[in-house]
Amino acid sequence: MAERVSQGPVTVLDLHFQTAGTVGAFLVRSPEGPVLVETGPESLFGTLESALNGQGFALEDIRHVFLTHIHLDHGGAAWRLARHGARIHVHPAGARHLADPGKLLGSARRIYGEDMERLWGRLEPVPPELISPLDDGQVVRFGAMGIEAIHTPGHAIHHITYRLEDGLFTGDVGGIRIGQGPVIPPFPPPDIDLEAWADSIARMRAAAPTYIYPTHFGIKADGAAHFDSLEENIRRISAWVRDRLATGGTVETLVPRFQAFMRELLAGQGLPEAAIEDYEIADPAFMSVYGLARYWRRVES
Repeated sequence: MAERVSQGPVTVLDLHFQTAGTVGAFLVRSPEGPVLVETGPESLFGTLESALNGQGFALEDIRHVFLTHIHLDHGGAAWRLARHGARIHVHPAGARHLADPGKLLGSARRIYGEDMERLWGRLEPVPPELISPLDDGQVVRFGAMGIEAIHTPGHAIHHITYRLEDGLFTGDVGGIRIGQGPVIPPFPPPDIDLEAWADSIARMRAAAPTYIYPTHFGIKADGAAHFDSLEENIRRISAWVRDRLATGGTVETLVPRFQAFMRELLAGQGLPEAAIEDYEIADPAFMSVYGLARYWRRVES
């Protein structure tokens, strides 16, 4: 089945993070001009600009950017759009890190080391006057079109799902789904909270979306089945890590075992090797071990 690239006013912009179909931004054609949901990393800002040009827009045409959260694969290029005059809409808990990204940058450097700039590029402050923190339930209107912010923690405390008409931009709390594969939850440190995640899924289900727009990746049209797969894999994957920590496993020893477990899980869904590699690009397995280990040690201490 061919991947849908547009639905109503929404068009997926493939940023080609290492390969096609792993990281996207979304162009929304509003009555008051083009709006962007997600920016991708700064390392791919040129790709984003080319994709916008291909849709008939210049960077300066983008006056509003909505970030589901501030992780670098989602909002790393926000400061570049702000340099061109865009207003950046974000969760209140993420706003301060856009204005002063030092802590975010330091955390990323500890994880990625020498690969930091190659993967994610540069990170500079967004002027505070161009940052708009969004409350839960707040609607930003563009003529007759409204984009509603739904606070959905679980993956990150500063996560927002955006509702536009009959669709949801689900960032990472709605899971990663490459092509027609299963929905895999990404579990990076430090904010994983499975109870909050369950509540967020209930809120997304209650919106009864016809379409789901996951940043990783595309446009999906099977909302109930999508969330069923997400919940099943949250339970399966989190329990795998919990059980092995309980028997004395360490983060370092669990990483290669977890990578093998994930490859087996995805292969069991009938995915070819290339698709399994795409999932690893979008959601590096080692990050989930670190995030879930931190979560289970907190709740079971």
